Amino acid sequence: MPVPGSNLPDFRQIQLDFAAHIRNPNTSDRPVGVESRRMQIYLDLFYNNIESFLANNFPIAKEVLAGERWDTLAREYFHKHVARSPYFLEIPEEFIKFLDMRENKDDLPPFFRELCHYEWVELALDVSELEIPDSGIDPQGDLLVGMPVVSPLAWSLCYQYPVHQIGKQHQPPEAEGQAEYYYVVYRNRSDEVGFVESNVVTARLLQLLVEANVDSGAQVLDIIAAELAGSSSTQVIEGGLETLEKFRRLDIILGTKI
Repeated sequence: MPVPGSNLPDFRQIQLDFAAHIRNPNTSDRPVGVESRRMQIYLDLFYNNIESFLANNFPIAKEVLAGERWDTLAREYFHKHVARSPYFLEIPEEFIKFLDMRENKDDLPPFFRELCHYEWVELALDVSELEIPDSGIDPQGDLLVGMPVVSPLAWSLCYQYPVHQIGKQHQPPEAEGQAEYYYVVYRNRSDEVGFVESNVVTARLLQLLVEANVDSGAQVLDIIAAELAGSSSTQVIEGGLETLEKFRRLDIILGTKI
């Protein structure tokens, strides 16, 4: 009579062989004793599940690569990437990490990583557990006199490529010089995710609102006016206030600190 547990070492090896074959049937043999037809069910089930998550979260990226190139990349991710999270919703973030760690990046369009990051951000904000605070803020506060509060669900982003324009019919070959493209991605009080095209000055404005040791929106705009040599302080304040008011309507700015 076998001793309970005496078969665990062999069973463990079968599990490892089973998983290795599922990850890449071209490099790892099918476990001995497992019927090919039955094994194929698992091969299709696991890969199709992962690929569908990638395709749903990176639709433009999949469209850009198209067909075999996308399938090859998805299978490489499935085969080689060691995910640190067991959650399906974090598969897209793991895919970004996979792209960063790939040794060969020349087989992908130069804009591909940025495009994937841009597509991932929408999901990241959509599922974020952060909430818009409902205390310590005056939603109707004066944005020049008071200190504007930036939503924790607003991200200021900068890319080398115009990621919002990239698609099957528009694929820039290389970044043009030192060109930079700015965006603000946010989730509003209705839990809707939105994107706004931005610029370097607006990005600096949001940065200062979070990091500067000042007490008012006017002081932040004075800093920007001093940094913009040759710009009229009055014009900077007027333009800055217009941007702040627009961002308040979008819930990027939540009001002023109480």
